[in-house]
Amino acid sequence: MSIPTFTLNNGIEVPVVGFGVYQTPADQTIEAVRSALETGYRHIDTAAAYGNERQVGEAIARSGLDRDEVFIETKVWVSDYGYDATLHAFEKATAKLGVERIDLLILHQALPGEFDLTIAAYEALERLYADGKVRAIGVSNFMPQHLERLLAVTGVVPAVNQIEVHPYFRQSELLAEDTERGILNQAWSPIGGVTFYRDGSHGSTLEDPTIGAIATAHGKTPAQVMLRWHLQQGRQVIPKSVTPARIAENFDVFGFELTDEQLASIDALDTGVRGGPEPDDVTLEKFGIEIPEA
Repeated sequence: MSIPTFTLNNGIEVPVVGFGVYQTPADQTIEAVRSALETGYRHIDTAAAYGNERQVGEAIARSGLDRDEVFIETKVWVSDYGYDATLHAFEKATAKLGVERIDLLILHQALPGEFDLTIAAYEALERLYADGKVRAIGVSNFMPQHLERLLAVTGVVPAVNQIEVHPYFRQSELLAEDTERGILNQAWSPIGGVTFYRDGSHGSTLEDPTIGAIATAHGKTPAQVMLRWHLQQGRQVIPKSVTPARIAENFDVFGFELTDEQLASIDALDTGVRGGPEPDDVTLEKFGIEIPEA
């Protein structure tokens, strides 16, 4: 099938559904990516900090697909922020992935306490973009205040902001601000996984009764309903799995449409409780790790 795409702010097209490999062990990554590519995914999202870029590249090389058929996205970790360090991070990433050009290269965190390093890292991305070594650049986990600081001193508006978004944590203000700036929202953890209820207890969006009722009405699964919710609201989604059946299920989200009332009822599930790290708490002391050369 022909995969629908979103058009980034520089005219580059990206598939509306990508495949993520966060926390996928290196020894399982090749098979997971192989399964995803066979299913029809054409966007693979990895990161230096995931430790599986080499396996992603190997799976793509083994797939038999032309390089231009697969949109590759990866991320620079905070340990490699700084102009020269980030240029070198690109070299490390391309060597592991086995490619000369990356489709989308983004900064993984804002690192607000040392934002001069963040700015220098982004300026390196701008250089790579100008030189044609990356097709688009962006950020991840940037809040409105981080974007404001970045845009005040740099020239290229990020093509994407990859952020935590799911029915229990919608980040409405950030979504709106990104859209206003022409930045595509990429949703990581788009179906929530283990998240939080309003009373603070742990729960799963997959077991939410509101989402379950909508799924039953459409003859779909709760995961498919949540992914469809994102797509209809203009967000790219990056689900992850190592199970072939689940990989295929997460891709089968194009044959039905949620009503406005159903979209609103999912919006209303927002608890405002973040599952991932608080962006302002990310520091080199807490989160710095060495990204190996190979």
